[in-house]
Amino acid sequence: MIETDVLCFYNAGAYCYSMASNYNSRFRPAEVMILDGKDYLIRKREDLEDLTRNQIEIEGLK
Repeated sequence: MIETDVLCFYNAGAYCYSMASNYNSRFRPAEVMILDGKDYLIRKREDLEDLTRNQIEIEGLK
């Protein structure tokens, strides 16, 4: 596979987005729904800002 390839899971069982986490700082992927042969982006891919949004920096600590 290369970076531009698309991977489709028709049924992921218990391993769906609602059970996903950011364990090991992994980004959650985008979700696309296919309905009547048309694709709809229903959740955008996470990025670094999404992972660090709730982190708080403490002055003087490095």
